[in-house]
Amino acid sequence: MLRLRSLALTLLGCLAAGAVRAAEYDLIISGGRVVDGTGAPWFRADVGVRGDRIAAIGNLEKASARRRVDATGKYVAPGFIDMLGQSELNLLVDNRVESKIRQGITTEVTGEGGSIAPMSPVWIAEAKPWLDKYHLTVDWKDLDGYWRRLRKARPAVNLATYVGAAQVRGVVLGLGEVQPDPSQLSRMQREVETAMRQGAVGVSSGLIYPPGSYATTAELVALARAAGRHGGLYASHIRGEDDGVMQALEEAITIGKQAQVPVEIWHLKVALRRNWGRMKDVVDRIERARADGVDIAADIYPYVAASNGLAATVPGWAQAGGTDTMLRRFHDPETRARILREVKTALEREPPGDILLASCVNPELRKYMGRRLDDVAKEMRKPPEEALLDLVEADRAQGWVVRFWISEDDVRLAMKQPWVSFVTDNPGQATDGPFAADLAHPRAFGGMARVLGKYVRDEHVLTLEDAVRKMTSLAARRVRLLDRGIVRPGMAADLVVFDLERVRDVATFEKPLQYSEGFSDVVVNGRVVLDDGKMTDERPGRPLRPGRP
Repeated sequence: MLRLRSLALTLLGCLAAGAVRAAEYDLIISGGRVVDGTGAPWFRADVGVRGDRIAAIGNLEKASARRRVDATGKYVAPGFIDMLGQSELNLLVDNRVESKIRQGITTEVTGEGGSIAPMSPVWIAEAKPWLDKYHLTVDWKDLDGYWRRLRKARPAVNLATYVGAAQVRGVVLGLGEVQPDPSQLSRMQREVETAMRQGAVGVSSGLIYPPGSYATTAELVALARAAGRHGGLYASHIRGEDDGVMQALEEAITIGKQAQVPVEIWHLKVALRRNWGRMKDVVDRIERARADGVDIAADIYPYVAASNGLAATVPGWAQAGGTDTMLRRFHDPETRARILREVKTALEREPPGDILLASCVNPELRKYMGRRLDDVAKEMRKPPEEALLDLVEADRAQGWVVRFWISEDDVRLAMKQPWVSFVTDNPGQATDGPFAADLAHPRAFGGMARVLGKYVRDEHVLTLEDAVRKMTSLAARRVRLLDRGIVRPGMAADLVVFDLERVRDVATFEKPLQYSEGFSDVVVNGRVVLDDGKMTDERPGRPLRPGRP
C-alpha cells in the first residue's frame, strides 16, 4: 500500500513539474497596450513567447519567464513589414540593418524588377563596382543558393523576395532592347517557376528601368501566369508615374486580369508638379478595378520625394546593352548629342534643383553628395544635362538620387485607402560600419516612425489601429506570410514595443542617417534584437517563404 502511495505521489509530482515547465515562457512582454494588427481597438494584456512563437496573451503576472520586458505605458504590436526594402545584398555585408530595426521593421520584402536570383555573369558584371567596393562575392545562381548564403549571414530581420521579370530577362536575353521568341519566353517562364518553387512570393517588374522597360504587356502576362501557377502575385513599379500614370496603371490592371493573379502597385505616387492632384483619379481607377473583381492593392512611403538611380534620367534606348554599352554611346558625338537633347527635355520637366545626389561608389564624387544637381552643375561649370552624363559615367551608373516630385496632399489621400500598406523602398544600413559614408533617402531610417508620429499622433490622418494593420496583417496577407502580422497564439513572435508619445522620424533629407526614436524593444522570431533602445548581438532573421510557417 505504501509502495502504491509512493508511486502515486511521484506521478503527481512529475505531472506538477511538467505543468510548471509548460507554463514557463522564454519571454513575457508585460503591461502593454496590445495593437494586434487586425485593426481592432487596442487592449491591455501580457504577451508570452515560447521559442519563436507567441504562446499566450492575457494576464501572465504569475507566470514564470526567463526574461520580462516591461511595456507599461507603451504599445505592443506585430513586427512591421516593409513591403519593398532592397536590403538583399546589404544584409550580406552588414547583417544589422539597424535603420530597419530601430523603426520596428522585422520583415522585409524585396526584389523590384531585378532580384537576387536567378543570377548570371551578365548581372554580376553590372553590379561589379558595388560588389568590389563592399568586397562581396556572388556565389549563388538560384534562390536556394541565396537562401543558404543569407542564413550564414545571420540577418537581424526576416527576408522574403519576388523574382524579377527584368532579372529573368537579363539571364535569358541579356540587357539589349530585344524581344523573346517563343522558346526564350518559355525559358523565362521556367525561371520564374523555379524561383517560385524555391520560395519567391511572386514575380515583379520595374518598368521604367532597362532592361525591364523593354518588356511588352504580353511578356509580363506570361511571366505573371507562371508565378500564378504557384500562388504568386504580380508586383510592379508601373511604366509611368507622371504624365502617363493612368495608362501605366491600366497596363497593371490588364496584366492582373489576363494572368488571373493579384496585383500590387509599388510606392504608388503621381510624380512631377504639373500632375499634383491626380491621385484622386488613380484611387478611383483602382477602386473600380477592385469592384470589378481585380485583386489590386498598393503601398506607399510617407514622403514627398522619391529615390532611384541618377541614370534613370538617361533615355531607355541609350541604356540598352548594359553600362559599358551605354558609356560607349556617351562618347559617340552624334549619339551623345541626341542623349543630351533628351536629358535636357527630361530636366525641363524635372528641374535639376529637385534632384539631390545621395550616394555614390566612386570616392571622387563624395564631395557632391547631399547637394542638388543644379548646384553641382554650376561647380562643374557645365549645363545640368552635361553634368548628369559625366556623373553617371564617373560612377558607372551606380549613383542614387532623391527626387522631389510628390504632393503632400496626394500622399495623404493614398495613405487613407484601406488597401494601401507601407514601404521604405531603401536598403537598411547603420550609422557606423561599411555603409556609414553612404547617404540615403530619410525613408530608410524613418518611414514607419513617420507614419506613427506625423500621420497618426500629430495629424490624425490614420488611427493607430489602422496604421498598424497596414504595416502588419495587410502586408503579410498580400505576400502570403500567413504566420506573421498578428499578435495571436501560434503566430511568429515578431513584436515591436513603442511609446506613441515619443515616436518620431529624426532623419531629414539634409541629414538622413539618423535613427528613429520611440521604439524601445524589437523581437524577431522570439529573440530580442533591440533591448531597451540598444541593439543586441541576436541575429535571428531568416528567409521567409509564402504559405509556410
